[in-house]
Amino acid sequence: MIISQTPVRMSFFGGGTDFPEFFREHSGAVISTTFDKYCHVNVRELPDMFDYKTYLSYAQIEKVNSVDEIKHPAIRNAMKWLKLEKICLNYDADLPSKTGLGTSSAFSVGLLNALYTMQGITGSKRELADDAIYLERVLCNEDGGIQDQIAASFGGFNRIDFTAEGYTVTPLDIPEEKKQRLNGNLMMFFTGLSRFSFEIQKSAKHDMSKKTAELLEILKMVDVAEDILLNPAASLDDFGRLLNETWLLKRSISKKISTDTIDELYSKAMKAGALGGKLLGAGGGGCLLFYVPEDMQASVRNALSGLVEIKFKFENEGTKIIMNN
Repeated sequence: MIISQTPVRMSFFGGGTDFPEFFREHSGAVISTTFDKYCHVNVRELPDMFDYKTYLSYAQIEKVNSVDEIKHPAIRNAMKWLKLEKICLNYDADLPSKTGLGTSSAFSVGLLNALYTMQGITGSKRELADDAIYLERVLCNEDGGIQDQIAASFGGFNRIDFTAEGYTVTPLDIPEEKKQRLNGNLMMFFTGLSRFSFEIQKSAKHDMSKKTAELLEILKMVDVAEDILLNPAASLDDFGRLLNETWLLKRSISKKISTDTIDELYSKAMKAGALGGKLLGAGGGGCLLFYVPEDMQASVRNALSGLVEIKFKFENEGTKIIMNN
């Protein structure tokens, strides 16, 4: 039995500039971190005595005799790519899908990590990220950026830069006390609105050619945010205010990124004392993240009392195998 554990991520700045359609011409960059909510993929070989060759358990249960019969696109394409069958696969996660936290890409990374380990292959962080991008963007033909797969694989608090030649991952050496204060000043709430990110990604991709100026402004904020995090003299409160600026720009890229309900929730949090925030992920639903000074957190929590608050801590390890029996 092999079990992989892969974290989900929150992206602070630069979202949208990780689309190949943008960064191949203009370059791109994001600042993101993974945190302690995980996807677990459990795989083992399936003995011959069953009357099916593959057993899958995720949101559905599948028992099939041919890989082509598998309904889940990532599992089907990964198994065809790796020439696998006769496996039992179980998937569970700390958070539901469609929350804007990169769970689908975390699953892809964790799936490949587990399947490679089953085959006796040790994939590097970069190889797992690259292969997960290939699985989702090429084999599954899904629109979107490429930051989620990289974040889930590498783990940690990073700046990721994108060019036509590739990407680089730079861990941000934030002083530990400042990093803990940032963690403590961030509040995350599930809006209760679920959405399929590929639908939002497709709309955003279509609108990007008309929103180059906005994306270039979003890109500039990555440098500003990095300076706030690394400069000992910079106030973390400025990080919160910058989140508000990048959210206002991002929501102008596509009408599908925000909704009236999300705008109302965001407004409530800001009036209650948040300095800034953003909707995590592609948009349309999922989780709202806010930067809130400690003395105003009870007020924001009360203003959003109808939503589920998600407590979290930053993590640094990325995907890993936690059992190889």
